[in-house]
Amino acid sequence: MGAMTVLPRGRALTRDDLDAMPDDGHRYELLDGMLIVSPAPRHLHQRAVAQIYRRVDDAAPAQLESLFAPFEVVLAIDTVLQPDVLVARREDFTDRDLPAVPLLVVEVLSPSTRLYDLNTKKARYEQAGVASFWIVDPDPHSPGVTVWELRDGSYVESARAVGDETLSVQTPYPITLVPADLVR
Repeated sequence: MGAMTVLPRGRALTRDDLDAMPDDGHRYELLDGMLIVSPAPRHLHQRAVAQIYRRVDDAAPAQLESLFAPFEVVLAIDTVLQPDVLVARREDFTDRDLPAVPLLVVEVLSPSTRLYDLNTKKARYEQAGVASFWIVDPDPHSPGVTVWELRDGSYVESARAVGDETLSVQTPYPITLVPADLVR
Protein backbone atom coordinates (compact mmCIF):
# COMPACT_ATOMS: atom_id res chain seq x y z
CA MET A 1 0.00 0.00 0.00
CA GLY A 2 1.34 3.46 -0.94
CA ALA A 3 1.75 6.47 1.30
CA MET A 4 -1.42 8.24 2.32
CA THR A 5 -1.90 12.00 1.99
CA VAL A 6 -3.73 13.63 4.88
CA LEU A 7 -5.55 16.81 3.96
CA PRO A 8 -6.17 19.63 6.44
CA ARG A 9 -9.67 20.10 7.81
CA GLY A 10 -11.55 23.31 8.47
CA ARG A 11 -9.85 25.48 5.84
CA ALA A 12 -9.61 25.88 2.10
CA LEU A 13 -6.76 23.99 0.47
CA THR A 14 -3.80 25.86 -1.02
CA ARG A 15 -1.05 25.33 -3.54
CA ASP A 16 1.15 23.82 -0.79
CA ASP A 17 -1.52 21.18 -0.08
CA LEU A 18 -1.76 20.42 -3.78
CA ASP A 19 2.00 19.86 -3.93
CA ALA A 20 1.61 17.08 -1.32
CA MET A 21 -0.70 15.03 -3.56
CA PRO A 22 0.67 11.68 -4.75
CA ASP A 23 1.88 11.07 -8.30
CA ASP A 24 -0.66 8.32 -8.97
CA GLY A 25 -2.02 8.97 -12.47
CA HIS A 26 -4.90 11.17 -11.30
CA ARG A 27 -5.21 14.85 -12.14
CA TYR A 28 -5.34 16.98 -8.99
CA GLU A 29 -6.64 20.54 -9.30
CA LEU A 30 -7.73 23.19 -6.83
CA LEU A 31 -10.73 25.37 -7.43
CA ASP A 32 -11.35 28.04 -4.81
CA GLY A 33 -9.73 25.81 -2.18
CA MET A 34 -11.66 22.66 -3.13
CA LEU A 35 -9.72 19.61 -4.32
CA ILE A 36 -10.87 18.18 -7.65
CA VAL A 37 -9.57 14.71 -8.54
CA SER A 38 -10.05 13.34 -12.04
CA PRO A 39 -9.14 9.87 -13.30
CA ALA A 40 -6.61 9.38 -16.06
CA PRO A 41 -8.26 10.34 -19.37
CA ARG A 42 -9.43 7.79 -21.92
CA HIS A 43 -8.02 7.17 -25.38
CA LEU A 44 -10.54 9.26 -27.36
CA HIS A 45 -10.08 12.18 -24.96
CA GLN A 46 -6.31 12.06 -25.40
CA ARG A 47 -6.62 11.79 -29.19
CA ALA A 48 -8.76 14.93 -29.21
CA VAL A 49 -6.29 16.72 -26.91
CA ALA A 50 -3.38 15.79 -29.19
CA GLN A 51 -5.20 16.92 -32.33
CA ILE A 52 -6.41 20.22 -30.89
CA TYR A 53 -2.95 20.90 -29.47
CA ARG A 54 -1.36 20.35 -32.91
CA ARG A 55 -3.71 22.78 -34.59
CA VAL A 56 -3.43 25.43 -31.88
CA ASP A 57 0.35 25.10 -31.68
CA ASP A 58 0.89 25.10 -35.46
CA ALA A 59 -1.03 28.37 -35.78
CA ALA A 60 0.57 30.10 -32.77
CA PRO A 61 2.74 33.17 -33.36
CA ALA A 62 6.34 32.93 -32.10
CA GLN A 63 5.74 35.06 -28.98
CA LEU A 64 3.09 32.62 -27.71
CA GLU A 65 3.49 29.09 -26.39
CA SER A 66 0.93 26.32 -26.26
CA LEU A 67 1.09 23.41 -23.83
CA PHE A 68 -1.08 20.44 -22.92
CA ALA A 69 -1.95 18.87 -19.57
CA PRO A 70 -0.61 18.20 -17.14
CA PHE A 71 0.72 21.72 -16.64
CA GLU A 72 -0.48 23.96 -13.83
CA VAL A 73 -2.12 27.33 -14.29
CA VAL A 74 -2.07 29.23 -11.00
CA LEU A 75 -5.02 31.61 -10.92
CA ALA A 76 -4.79 32.14 -7.12
CA ILE A 77 -3.20 30.52 -4.06
CA ASP A 78 -6.32 28.35 -3.79
CA THR A 79 -6.97 27.84 -7.52
CA VAL A 80 -4.56 25.75 -9.57
CA LEU A 81 -5.99 24.19 -12.72
CA GLN A 82 -4.62 21.97 -15.48
CA PRO A 83 -6.43 22.76 -18.73
CA ASP A 84 -6.18 20.19 -21.49
CA VAL A 85 -4.56 22.80 -23.77
CA LEU A 86 -3.48 26.34 -22.96
CA VAL A 87 -1.86 29.26 -24.77
CA ALA A 88 0.01 32.10 -23.08
CA ARG A 89 2.81 34.55 -23.71
CA ARG A 90 6.19 32.81 -23.53
CA GLU A 91 7.49 35.26 -20.94
CA ASP A 92 4.60 34.46 -18.58
CA PHE A 93 5.71 30.84 -17.98
CA THR A 94 8.02 29.63 -15.24
CA ASP A 95 9.70 26.23 -15.26
CA ARG A 96 7.05 25.01 -12.85
CA ASP A 97 3.78 26.62 -13.93
CA LEU A 98 1.91 29.51 -15.51
CA PRO A 99 1.36 32.11 -12.76
CA ALA A 100 -0.55 34.36 -15.17
CA VAL A 101 -3.86 34.27 -16.98
CA PRO A 102 -3.68 32.28 -20.24
CA LEU A 103 -4.92 33.80 -23.50
CA LEU A 104 -6.69 30.56 -24.48
CA VAL A 105 -7.87 27.55 -22.51
CA VAL A 106 -9.26 24.41 -24.16
CA GLU A 107 -11.05 21.71 -22.19
CA VAL A 108 -11.93 18.36 -23.80
CA LEU A 109 -15.04 16.83 -22.28
CA SER A 110 -14.96 13.46 -20.53
CA PRO A 111 -17.87 11.65 -18.90
CA SER A 112 -16.34 12.22 -15.45
CA THR A 113 -15.57 15.95 -15.94
CA ARG A 114 -18.28 17.14 -18.33
CA LEU A 115 -20.37 19.20 -15.89
CA TYR A 116 -17.28 20.49 -14.09
CA ASP A 117 -15.71 21.72 -17.36
CA LEU A 118 -18.93 23.25 -18.72
CA ASN A 119 -19.92 25.04 -15.53
CA THR A 120 -17.44 25.40 -12.69
CA LYS A 121 -14.21 25.64 -14.66
CA LYS A 122 -15.77 27.84 -17.32
CA ALA A 123 -17.00 30.26 -14.65
CA ARG A 124 -13.58 30.35 -12.97
CA TYR A 125 -11.76 31.00 -16.26
CA GLU A 126 -14.26 33.78 -17.00
CA GLN A 127 -13.71 35.31 -13.54
CA ALA A 128 -9.91 35.13 -14.02
CA GLY A 129 -10.12 36.94 -17.36
CA VAL A 130 -9.14 34.18 -19.80
CA ALA A 131 -9.87 35.86 -23.16
CA SER A 132 -10.89 32.72 -25.05
CA PHE A 133 -12.33 29.44 -23.71
CA TRP A 134 -13.07 26.42 -25.88
CA ILE A 135 -14.93 23.22 -25.13
CA VAL A 136 -14.21 20.22 -27.35
CA ASP A 137 -16.78 17.43 -27.32
CA PRO A 138 -15.01 14.31 -28.65
CA ASP A 139 -18.25 12.38 -29.22
CA PRO A 140 -17.30 10.17 -32.19
CA HIS A 141 -20.83 10.49 -33.67
CA SER A 142 -21.07 14.26 -33.33
CA PRO A 143 -17.76 15.89 -32.39
CA GLY A 144 -17.98 19.60 -31.73
CA VAL A 145 -16.10 22.69 -30.65
CA THR A 146 -17.73 25.65 -28.89
CA VAL A 147 -15.82 28.90 -28.45
CA TRP A 148 -16.52 31.59 -25.87
CA GLU A 149 -14.81 34.98 -25.88
CA LEU A 150 -14.61 37.37 -22.97
CA ARG A 151 -16.54 40.55 -23.68
CA ASP A 152 -17.09 43.16 -20.96
CA GLY A 153 -16.09 40.58 -18.33
CA SER A 154 -18.48 37.83 -19.44
CA TYR A 155 -18.21 34.92 -21.85
CA VAL A 156 -20.22 35.17 -25.05
CA GLU A 157 -20.45 32.23 -27.42
CA SER A 158 -18.63 33.41 -30.53
CA ALA A 159 -18.37 30.26 -32.65
CA ARG A 160 -19.49 26.66 -32.81
CA ALA A 161 -18.89 23.85 -35.27
CA VAL A 162 -20.02 20.22 -35.31
CA GLY A 163 -18.83 17.26 -37.37
CA ASP A 164 -17.40 18.28 -40.73
CA GLU A 165 -18.21 21.98 -40.34
CA THR A 166 -15.26 24.37 -40.41
CA LEU A 167 -14.52 26.46 -37.35
CA SER A 168 -12.57 29.68 -37.87
CA VAL A 169 -11.60 31.99 -35.02
CA GLN A 170 -9.47 35.11 -34.78
CA THR A 171 -8.89 35.21 -31.00
CA PRO A 172 -6.24 34.86 -29.65
CA TYR A 173 -4.94 34.41 -33.23
CA PRO A 174 -6.35 32.93 -36.46
CA ILE A 175 -7.08 29.20 -36.18
CA THR A 176 -9.17 27.04 -38.49
CA LEU A 177 -10.17 23.45 -37.78
CA VAL A 178 -12.83 20.80 -38.39
CA PRO A 179 -14.17 19.05 -35.26
CA ALA A 180 -14.44 15.63 -36.93
CA ASP A 181 -10.68 15.74 -37.64
CA LEU A 182 -10.02 15.87 -33.90
CA VAL A 183 -11.35 12.35 -33.31
CA ARG A 184 -10.23 10.55 -36.49
